[in-house]
Order: sequence, then C-alpha cells, then structure tokens
Amino acid sequence: MLTLVLGGARSGKSAYAEKLAVDCDLHVTYIATAQVYDAEFTARILHHKQRRPAHWQLVEQPFFLADALKQHAASNHCIIVDCLTLWLAQWLCPDCNPPQDKTWEKELLSFTKVLPELPGEIIVVSNEVGMGIVPLGEINRRFQDEQGRLNQTVAKLADKVVFIAAGLPLVLK
Repeated sequence: MLTLVLGGARSGKSAYAEKLAVDCDLHVTYIATAQVYDAEFTARILHHKQRRPAHWQLVEQPFFLADALKQHAASNHCIIVDCLTLWLAQWLCPDCNPPQDKTWEKELLSFTKVLPELPGEIIVVSNEVGMGIVPLGEINRRFQDEQGRLNQTVAKLADKVVFIAAGLPLVLK
C-alpha cells in the first residue's frame, strides 16, 4: 500500500503521516531526507524527532532514496519517507553537495521504478508547491516544476493520496 500525503508548509502533513504509521500497527522505519544546514533547521528536526515514537528506526538518506527504500521495505513493515521536497531540493541545489556520479533524472527514474514494487506500507510526504505564484529565478522555477511533476508521478502510483490543510485531511484518491 502506497500513500502520498501532500500539503503546504506547516500544514500537518508529517504528523498525519506519523498517525497513519502508528495506526497500521507495524514496525516503522522513518526515512528522513533532510540535511542539517543551520541551528533553526536543527530545531525543526528535533521537533519532529520528539514527536515520533522512540522505537521507530531512523534512516537518514538525503540523496539515494530508491536504495534506502529497497533496503528497508518489507512485508508487515511501514516506511515513512519525509519528505520528497527536501530530497528534490538537495538534488537540485549545487550548495547541497549532490553526488557528482549520478543525476537527479537517474535517481528519479530509480525511485519511480522501485516505488510500486515495494512490499509493506509506504507513506510518502511531499509539499504541494504549485498553489502560489510562479517564483522568480530559473532554479526556483525549475524546483517548482520538478516538484509538481514528482508529486503527479507519485500520485499516479499511489493507492491513496491525502491532501492536508490546517491539519485536516482531504482524501483525493
């Protein structure tokens, strides 16, 4: 079962995904895609960690998400990926030190190929970034375009898609 949880910043999408994981009553692995860049972001990550059950396994993987999913997915197991937005941003941002031996396009292909084949419960969190204005700057527009395409691709593959606004779920699929 693949579930995509979409929403804006601070919409409650991560908390909703975590509740889904608790409710499925399986062993949970939390794949965090974030890299820490400053004290403010460290505090955000700490807030997320404190909210999660301590017995959940944590895997930090900012780039090779397809490999991490293949390694950790199993029947009778739940994986949360939080989140696709940071994963994409790190691939596109040269200051985030993306791997030089692989491209975003290759990693995206690996991810979308493996995603429908994974056993167990998979919950993927992503930001909906296409509801505002078109941003200034080429890299910003590329990010918005790539994020929109990524969300559409995962939504097509997903068994369930939920949009979160103000902490409230709206089931789209």
